[in-house]
Formats: sequence, C-alpha cells, structure tokens
Amino acid sequence: MANSHTPDDPAEVRYDPREHRSNWVRLRTLIVLRWIAIFGQLAAITIAQRLFDLDLNLGLCFLAIGASIVANLFAEFVYPENKRLSETEVAGMLTFDIFQLSFLLALTGGLNNPFAFLILAPVAISAMALTPITTAFIAGVALALMAVLAFFHMPLMTSDGTVFEQTDMFLYGMLTSISIGIVFLAVYAGRVTAEVHAMSEALTATQMALAREQKLTDLGGVVAAAAHELGTPLATIKLASAELIEELDQRPELKEDAELIRDQADRCRDILRSMGQAGKDDLHMRSAPISAVVREAAEPHSDRGKELHFDIGGGHGLLAEQPIIARRPEIIHGLRNLIQNAVDFAREHVWIDILWNEDHLTVRIIDDGPGFSTNVINRLGDPFVRRKRRSERRVGYEGMGLGLFIAKTLLERSGAELSFANGRDPFDATSEPGERAGAVVEARWRRDTFAGTRDATRAALGENRPIEA
Repeated sequence: MANSHTPDDPAEVRYDPREHRSNWVRLRTLIVLRWIAIFGQLAAITIAQRLFDLDLNLGLCFLAIGASIVANLFAEFVYPENKRLSETEVAGMLTFDIFQLSFLLALTGGLNNPFAFLILAPVAISAMALTPITTAFIAGVALALMAVLAFFHMPLMTSDGTVFEQTDMFLYGMLTSISIGIVFLAVYAGRVTAEVHAMSEALTATQMALAREQKLTDLGGVVAAAAHELGTPLATIKLASAELIEELDQRPELKEDAELIRDQADRCRDILRSMGQAGKDDLHMRSAPISAVVREAAEPHSDRGKELHFDIGGGHGLLAEQPIIARRPEIIHGLRNLIQNAVDFAREHVWIDILWNEDHLTVRIIDDGPGFSTNVINRLGDPFVRRKRRSERRVGYEGMGLGLFIAKTLLERSGAELSFANGRDPFDATSEPGERAGAVVEARWRRDTFAGTRDATRAALGENRPIEA
C-alpha cells in the first residue's frame, strides 16, 4: 500500500513503552469489565438474600452498585468508544472500583465474605497497564482498605440472627494472604508485562535498524556504480586540465580557469568517495519542512484521478517560516494511509491543510466524498471494523479498519492526537463535488514534540558523519 522508507536511526527514536502503556487501554475495555462486575455483584446479592436467607442491607448494597452503573453510563455517553485512556484516567477508574468493592464488602461481612479476593483484579490491571509508581499507589490503597475491612464491617448474618464470622486467626490469615497476593501480583504481573513489551520494542528497533541498513546498502551500491561510471570521465577531465595548465603559463587568466576545472574534478572525486562509504548519516534524511514531509506522504496518490490541494500555513503560503520536523517513517506512513483513505472515497478533490502556531502543528485532510458513517465514526482507529457497520459507499473496502488503525497507531506513537469528523450529515446527499463536506481527519502535534529536530533552514548541513556505535 505504501512505499518503503528509510527508518530513522534507532538512537533517534525516543519511545519508552513504560511511559505510554496506559495509552494502550481503551475506555470500552474497562467499561465492559465493570459491567461484568456489576452483574456479578447483583447476582451474588440476589442469590445470597433469596437462596441463603442472608440479612443484607439491600438499600446500601444497591447504592454501591448504582454508583458503578452511573459511572459506566456517564463514561459511555460522554466519551467515544475508542478513547485511549491516560495514566491518570486509568488510575482513577481503578481506584474508584477498589473503593466501590471495599464499600460493598464492608456491608457484607468484610474479609468474612468469600468474594474479598476480587480486590486483586484492579491491582492486576494496573500492573499490566500502568507504570510501577502508579501500580504501587493502587496496591497501597487496596492494602489499606483491606486492613480497615478486617476490623470495621457489618456482620454477615441470616434473618434468624445466625452470624457467619471467622475466628481471629483465620481473619488475620485472610488479611495476610490477600496482602501477599496484592504485592505478589503487582510485582509479578508488572515484571512479566514489562519484559513482553521490552522484547516487542527490541524487535521493532531491530527491524528498523535492518531496514535502514538495507536502504543504506542499496544507496551505497548505486553511488558505487555511479562512482565507477564517472571515474573515467573525471580522470580525463583532470588529465586534460593538467595539460592545459602547463601550456597556459603565459596566459594567467586562462590558467586560473584550468586550475579551477582540475580542483572541481578532484572535489567531485572526493564527494563520490565519501558518499560511497556505507552508513553515512545524511542530515537531509533526518529532518525536513512540514510541507515537504506531507507532500512526500501524498506523492503516491497524486496521480490517481483526484486533485490534491495543499494549503500551507493557513493562507500565508510559503512566505511563512515552516516548522522543521523529523522525517520519521511512522509520520510519513501514517499520513500516507490517511491521504489514501481520503483519495479512495473522494469524488474529485482532497484538501490537505497544514497549520501551525507557537504551540501546535496540525495537518488536516478533507475530502468531498460521503464522509464517515455515523455507525463507525466513534470506532475509527479500531482494527477490522465489521462490514455491516460501514456506510454503503464503503462496503467491500477491506482497508477501512486496518488501514486507519495503522495510521492512528503510527501517528499517536509520534506524539500526534487524531480526531475524526464529518463536514456534513453523512445521510445528506445534497452536497456537490468540490465542496469540503466529506470526511475530516486531523492530526495534531505539540510543537515541543519536534523541539530537538535540527533546523535545516538555519544551519548548514555540514559534512556527512559515520554512524556512531
């Protein structure tokens, strides 16, 4: 679908999976888990009260469960289904679940309740999705609440007054086992998950290094062939210029020109020799103006029958000083997928707006097609959207789910925030070709994301440098 590009030097990729793990957790995943917990809690209370004749404070129990229901409904209606949660948001949801479960346990016997071990679930999720510091905080909250429940809880009894309560020895044993389980699970799950993701990142870095080495090898072969073919003409030019220099001793103005020709031939020889050395770190391959990167991403789709319009600088055009960004393959490939999607479904035109200010850098892609279906717009970015959820125009388009998922993942990895919208109601067919009324995709970066990128417009590139180990 896209041409291969030379990846960045792995040393330039500043991506730490431990810093972004929480961004892999979808809000919908935690919502589904919470619904399962809610139904389980309702079933347990109903069975305990009706089948085992336990005397429970149903009002307070249903109040605790109702709080979870309200929180879930609020999250479902306020946020899109494919929202990726931040570290703070995931920690907040898990902390809420711990307090809700602890309150429910306090109403139903505390640690005498056999379901007390479920307090381990939020800690396990935190260990797999959040950083060690946040996991330590959540585990500490769970330990503190379990210690409180050991001494402060409503007794678990039947309607005839029979109390179900363990002896102090078993109660302290239960507290100790749950505490050990919390600590062990947090450490064990966190370590295993960190190792899995570290291996994944190592494989990714290896693939990038191999791809870069292959590209440089291919480039070196081309340059070597050029140097071989140009060697004879350059040698002839140098020989002829040397003879002219000897014969023009009496013509200093012409002798100076002949010396210049000889020097320039030597310079061409040195340049070819330098370029032929594999592994040079050409700074042109590292950074470029934002418009150049976007045009490079759009180039494969410029001759597919749809007209691409570039608006650079929000009307200021090329007179405005453009930001310099890293020519990272994930940025180029991600933008290319988004532009391909726009070209595929545009009627005649695709607009690519490149905007920037002191704080943000934005690339907005708009087409004059039918737009995104309302059935899938909240799930764009998820892989493999099912065919029945696509609009009529998009039925049978196999790249709808995976292509946008790849683009969203790659661009978010580079620090971008993506948003999807429609320029009009997708069920309104009154728009004409040429109107900015189709799908709208916006990728937005903070300017400080590229703060370390070399400004090629202000400084000379200098000589090529070999890769440092």
